[in-house]
Amino acid sequence: MQQKKRPSPPQGSCVGFGEGRTITAFDENSVIFAQGEAADAVFNIQQGKIKLTVVSNSRKEAVIAVLGDGDFFGEGCLAGQQVRMSTATAMTNCSIARLEKPVVIEKLQTDPDFSKRLLSYMLVRTIRIEEDLIDQLFNSSEKRLARALLLLANFGNEGEPEAVIPKISQEVLAEMIGTTRSRVSFFMNKFRRLGFIDYNGTLHVHSSLLNVVLHD
Repeated sequence: MQQKKRPSPPQGSCVGFGEGRTITAFDENSVIFAQGEAADAVFNIQQGKIKLTVVSNSRKEAVIAVLGDGDFFGEGCLAGQQVRMSTATAMTNCSIARLEKPVVIEKLQTDPDFSKRLLSYMLVRTIRIEEDLIDQLFNSSEKRLARALLLLANFGNEGEPEAVIPKISQEVLAEMIGTTRSRVSFFMNKFRRLGFIDYNGTLHVHSSLLNVVLHD
């Protein structure tokens, strides 16, 4: 899909990169990079949400991450990744900084604050991936959906929870937790009936949804 550019405020967290940083605005559903493309830069989300998806040889698609303000992605290139293993797509209008790989490597060697921040982020991502795997292996699809909604709403992370989640389809939720859209629809209706969420064009998540995750 062709990316669409809009005026982009130079806000965010990766200052001091000079010519090694380019900030671009992406409209909803625009592709930032595609699976199989050359991996030659790291990206930082200044504003908005993106999803990372992978497609198997049999064309089966799965959502492996949903990321938001301040998050990095594409960092696999720093560990020798030659091509992108996933596709990054804007879920909302986004402002994204592209950080060229050679400049990031130099920055890691000369800027302790940036090195600490990126390392901390990558460790947190690793822990999140391990938790996602455990979730897939041992929890029911109902619990997986509840956990996904809470994470999307920022519950359990630093900062104030976001009671409102930007528009996200049931198909994407199904891909995130490894189930069918019909199962997601069933549990979403159940959560709404129990007062755990409100959904009327915009999704509102209440802290009471934690009961589903914590209940054995």
